Amino acid sequence: MSWAGRRRALYVTGVLTFFSVLIGVPVAYKILTIPETCHDGLMNQDETAADRGGPCLLLDERRIAPSAVVWTRAFRVRQPIAGTTTQMGARYNVLAYVENPNEIAGVMTAPYRFSLYDSENVLVAEREGVGFIAPGGITPVFEGNIDTGNRTALRALFTFTAPLSWAKTFRTTDGITASNIRTFDLETTPRIQASVTNRSPSAVLDVSFVIAVFDRGDNAFAASATKIDRIESGATEEIVFTWPDPFPSTIGKIEILPVRTPIFDKNALR
Repeated sequence: MSWAGRRRALYVTGVLTFFSVLIGVPVAYKILTIPETCHDGLMNQDETAADRGGPCLLLDERRIAPSAVVWTRAFRVRQPIAGTTTQMGARYNVLAYVENPNEIAGVMTAPYRFSLYDSENVLVAEREGVGFIAPGGITPVFEGNIDTGNRTALRALFTFTAPLSWAKTFRTTDGITASNIRTFDLETTPRIQASVTNRSPSAVLDVSFVIAVFDRGDNAFAASATKIDRIESGATEEIVFTWPDPFPSTIGKIEILPVRTPIFDKNALR
């Protein structure tokens, strides 16, 4: 190599070394001095995916037990009313039971869709909403007063309409219980009343209650929902569910489930 060639090589080597130091030192400093977090885009601190699992709030979906839709049903609450100036279509309540076996994992935002079909499997109505999946048990998802016109809905399908993001959460209804369930006027306009008690150490806000009524063969034939805005610690309140038409079957059992948005595990917010 000529003297000029060696000079150019030394010059290029010097420039590359300069920029390597200029860029490499800050990067190395950043890597070595900035603490690991659940928002750094890296799979570190015992995470099982980038920023998921380990100590992080968000969970790796591959490492949790899958949830399942146990059943979905449509319940007719009113027949079509014809012969009037304004015809009222058939009205249905729909209910899905979503089971989540994970005790500390839940979904805070779960968009969903109920689809109702007739005897020929033709879609007659749809209803969309946004709910959640509470950890460790059944989360009932209810929608009421769906109009199907003059069509009869014989089958209901429940689906989540977006990917679910699982996180460390706590169930917020463990201290809420329903008891003293009474039934009235089942052959005319059914009414079911119950007492709900808050056994948690503080007041509970915005708690809903979903009721499912089963026949003696354990098949659900009616459902409804109601809400209490606030129930004090140690207090008992009355809730009432009503239907406009008689029940089609004899009651075998009644389930009343409290429904309330779970809360994040704040210890995992890093």
